[in-house]
Amino acid sequence: MARARVSMQELIRRRRRAAFVGRGEELRLFRENFDVPVDDDRHRFLFHVHGPAGVGKTSLVRELAQLARDRGALVAHVDEGAAGIPEAITGMADQFAQQGRTLKALERALAAHRQRSHEAVAAALREPGPDGPSTGSAVAARAGVVGLGMVPVVGGFAGVLDADRLARGADRLRSRLRGQEEAPPALEPERLLTPVLMAELAEAAGAVPWVVLFFDTYERTAPFLDRWLHAVMTSERYGELAANVVVVTAGQRPLDPARWEGAAHFATELPLRPFTEAEARALLAAKGLTDEPVVAEVLRLSGRLPVLVSTLAESGPAGPSDVGDPSATAVERFLEGEPDPARRTAALACALPRRLDEEVVGAATGEGGEDPAELYAWLRAMPFVRTDRGGESRYHGVVRAPMLRLRRSLTPEQWAAGHTRLAQLYGRRRTALEEAEGSPPRPDDAWSRPAWRAARVEEQYHRLCARPREALPAVLRDGVGACRVDTAVAREWARAVQDAAEDTDARQLRAWADDCGAALADEAQGALRVLELLLGRAGLDDAGRAAAHNARGLRLFLLGRPREALGDHERAIALDPADPWGHHDLAITRRALGEYERALEHLAHAAELAPDAAWVAQQRGETYRRMGRPAEALPWLERAHELDPAEPVTLGSLGQAKCALGRFREALDDLDRAIALRPEYAWALGRRARVRHHLGDVPGALADLDRAERLAPDVAGTLGERGNVLRSAGRHEEAVVEFDRALSLDPGYAWACGSRALSLEALGRVTEALASLDEALRIDPGYAWAREQRERMRAGDAGASVSGG
Repeated sequence: MARARVSMQELIRRRRRAAFVGRGEELRLFRENFDVPVDDDRHRFLFHVHGPAGVGKTSLVRELAQLARDRGALVAHVDEGAAGIPEAITGMADQFAQQGRTLKALERALAAHRQRSHEAVAAALREPGPDGPSTGSAVAARAGVVGLGMVPVVGGFAGVLDADRLARGADRLRSRLRGQEEAPPALEPERLLTPVLMAELAEAAGAVPWVVLFFDTYERTAPFLDRWLHAVMTSERYGELAANVVVVTAGQRPLDPARWEGAAHFATELPLRPFTEAEARALLAAKGLTDEPVVAEVLRLSGRLPVLVSTLAESGPAGPSDVGDPSATAVERFLEGEPDPARRTAALACALPRRLDEEVVGAATGEGGEDPAELYAWLRAMPFVRTDRGGESRYHGVVRAPMLRLRRSLTPEQWAAGHTRLAQLYGRRRTALEEAEGSPPRPDDAWSRPAWRAARVEEQYHRLCARPREALPAVLRDGVGACRVDTAVAREWARAVQDAAEDTDARQLRAWADDCGAALADEAQGALRVLELLLGRAGLDDAGRAAAHNARGLRLFLLGRPREALGDHERAIALDPADPWGHHDLAITRRALGEYERALEHLAHAAELAPDAAWVAQQRGETYRRMGRPAEALPWLERAHELDPAEPVTLGSLGQAKCALGRFREALDDLDRAIALRPEYAWALGRRARVRHHLGDVPGALADLDRAERLAPDVAGTLGERGNVLRSAGRHEEAVVEFDRALSLDPGYAWACGSRALSLEALGRVTEALASLDEALRIDPGYAWAREQRERMRAGDAGASVSGG
């Protein structure tokens, strides 16, 4: 019989496992835990691996993961690459999918979160806003949270909205936000994503023996993951966690005793210490090193830290004199077996970057050296160079740290020159991305682009390392842009500052790293808190302070605090009255508060400063549209489209304005073009569904709503709109189901209560219909249409029920 083929990757994994030495007790405890029933008090749900850098935590985690797979477990691994809870959950979903278990509901929820996160800013600043009689959606526009999914954007067509009624509703919403002291869902994504994750884990756990979740480099991620993970495991805040889920965390410190008090009943701590002498000798023997004097010297100088034992063994020392103190002579001793001194020097130079590729190796070593491709291949074969799951290579921290200290202390000029070359390399990469993608109209918006951001943070890190004091002011100014996007992006920026502080031992960097790290532990308000630090003591110039106030205003706006945001935007304008974007931000905030005329005044100022900017014309048109004056909106929107024909948002606004004027065919054409430009444009799909509904195309309207729901699941407005289409088509049973689904997502959705009443009435369920109208009026006492329908039903007049909610 032919032998089954085995992949190269599998053979490499087998060899790595065969070479793994030590940690027998830790492996035994973990392995035997799978044999203990989950309802047995001896079963452990959490293992926490901890110990100093270089002690072998990641290697042990790799072995534990393989043990779990051998028991048929689904395994997911989260490390420092996750900058926030959504990224951690996304990583889990991706890894489960690679193992054949697609978490469809979670993927839909993640898609919805990404959509909401985009719309949270876009709806506030540039996207079309609400347009129906639903008090909830109109209030959301006023409070600036329509894109957050708090209140749906639904309802039939309406004329001018009642400003007093809207103001009352806005006050109620803001009061509710303050009372709950909670951030909107897009800013606390765990509130939306974690219950879905828990349900998906429960379903997956029912199909496999075990689910094991690994959280490595926990010292990096614990500031934002530890609180969440504790709540997931020990409370019912997010739902129930399946009992056959095992969690493994691995970091440098023990579990926080204040948070994990009592964890001994369900958790096992695995403190890793340096190898025992027997384990270290076994590793050396596996590498062919058995000469006793050499072994004794390796044991002495390595401190039996696994990574150092392995690295020193790889140097192939022939005698004790060939083994040197790794903290004193670093690369020379690590690479004692390498005959080429140029390679040893190059390896020391390549410790400077945080991550490696061929081009980075070339920049680190400078011109005239070995071919970077060959040198990179050689480095990747070294025991102190790790390649992560994404294929990215980097030095092990325990080896890199003494190399950096040696480089910095012995050759400070080469240290600065090397970091400068690397900063210039990443600066060129960033510039190339700007040329390829186009620079955003607002410079800080570049931080929302992942590839640009990755290049920028490396550029910042190297500039800080080369000249900390000189580079810090510009890096702090850059932090404003990172914080403007969100807390996860701010963490990427802050990590560059933190790493530079550790690698340079610069006191001024350390202070900033510590304070920013503490602020960014808050998932919802971390970016806001860092902006407060920057405004308080970063020494920003007027333009920088204006940008920081505008960014802080945006964060407050998205937290449902528009009045406070207004103050920041006003301060920004006072500092930099010639910034058109400052007038833009102030206009949008005033518009959200219903101060339309003052918003238009600021947009007029923006137009004077940027006369040919499409976004100015678009926002002027959008403001008139939200005022219920579509005829005045059209010229501005058409001007914006003329200036930027490829902008789908403008076409969406144009379509909605024409729809409000009864020009449905033209509206359909505009919305078609908007969706062709941005196929994932869920807002435009919902509006096109409404236009198709008005044109009598019920199948087309339902198809658009189905597509919108796939792009942004669990949006009450989409379900309410579908219910309205079904109701008008006489499919009342189905309509009631959709209205009920919408209300389960948003119990304060008054319009859905009113529209559901008409379908209930058509089904002969008049008592339920009246109760639904009562509920609509309880939610919104000023809902005149619902009051009229209730009076009609009580009078027994069925003929007037066709007008809709």
